[in-house]
Amino acid sequence: MVFSPSEFRPFTLEKIVRINHNVSLFRFKLPNSTDVAGLPVASCVLFRSHITKDGKNEEVVRPYTPTSVEAAEGHVDFVIKDYPQGNMSRHVHSLKVGDTIDIKGPFEKYRWENKPVEYVGMVAGGTGITPMLQLLRKIFSTESPYKNTKVTLLFGNQEERDILFRNELEGYQRDYPDRFKVIHVLERAPENWSGPKGFITQDLIQQSFHHPDVEDSIIFVCGPPPLMEAISGDKNPDKSQGTLRGFLKSLGYIQDRVYKM
Repeated sequence: MVFSPSEFRPFTLEKIVRINHNVSLFRFKLPNSTDVAGLPVASCVLFRSHITKDGKNEEVVRPYTPTSVEAAEGHVDFVIKDYPQGNMSRHVHSLKVGDTIDIKGPFEKYRWENKPVEYVGMVAGGTGITPMLQLLRKIFSTESPYKNTKVTLLFGNQEERDILFRNELEGYQRDYPDRFKVIHVLERAPENWSGPKGFITQDLIQQSFHHPDVEDSIIFVCGPPPLMEAISGDKNPDKSQGTLRGFLKSLGYIQDRVYKM
């Protein structure tokens, strides 16, 4: 295997592509040009680096979700936001082509093939779109057997320029109008914005998603801690699912049909 869930291995940065004002794509080389990352949908890996802060050298480990397609050969991509107070994100954004970083994984989040459903609701904020993108690519690929699966995505961002993968998402909506709908929610919307403004609310979820008693369904949630707390409650410190809370609990959704990415 290219990656190992039991040990960190060094990977060399091959390419950096600026996505917007504070997000970039980082492409890391795999050992051989024909290697495939082999990261299941949906899964993440851990980045590790030693960072000097306040005169002390400390080990920092953070999870990231790959954004390259499963079949990509020779490389793996990550789309990472540069948070001013984020030790790892700041470090990654300081890397130059040819630098290395230690990666361990994969760590499976939700094995879609084992539990496919006919209706999926997604709530994502910012870079929380990355695991959702893994699933969308799986569901809407040309070889996909999931021809009956329908998806509604509520995607919250601060500003219009922050919307990641917008062309791809709206491409799915254009190509599969009866199966996919994306609703962009902007905290600071321009005057001509016709979509929802502010934050993703309980009323918007109720209006957008199927009724909570639909058995063949699941809701995925991923985003920054305030969004997670409001929508579903955040995961436990050990990254286990934790108790369902928030808007989804109030609306009658049950633990087994909500998954916190």
